[in-house]
Amino acid sequence: MVIMFEVLMFIFENYMDSNVSLRADNQTIVLELENVGFTRYEIDRALDWLEGLSRFQTAVDSAPMLVSPSIRYYLSEESEQLGVDGRGFLLYLEQLGILDPVMREVVIDRVMALDHKEVDMGRIKWVVLMVLFSQPDKKSALSLLQDMILSDAFDVLH
Repeated sequence: MVIMFEVLMFIFENYMDSNVSLRADNQTIVLELENVGFTRYEIDRALDWLEGLSRFQTAVDSAPMLVSPSIRYYLSEESEQLGVDGRGFLLYLEQLGILDPVMREVVIDRVMALDHKEVDMGRIKWVVLMVLFSQPDKKSALSLLQDMILSDAFDVLH
């Protein structure tokens, strides 16, 4: 069974531009994804997930920049979905200045939109990458996070 996250990654790698908009219309993408072997159900879930990211991007663009020394308290569902490592990772990214409080909330929302069976540390990192990719003014943070993730991947290989 193909999970929605695999479809999402395929779309992200093959059809996204730097404004988190699809370079092709949905119908064309759906047909191509079905030809690759993805199910319509998982394709629709991935497109809905991207639509949610796009809605947040619009809200973030119009929101004032928030900088707060406060601590984020997680709902029990969020705690369960993110896990201790995921919450620690988001806090770490905030402390490094890679995520601001608004972007953190976008990441949490998009992780919560995944099926709980699809969430692990690697996927949380990919969600952060996709969220940062959706924000043109976050390119330096995106680059730093990509370097961190790649160095982790190379550490695993050694």
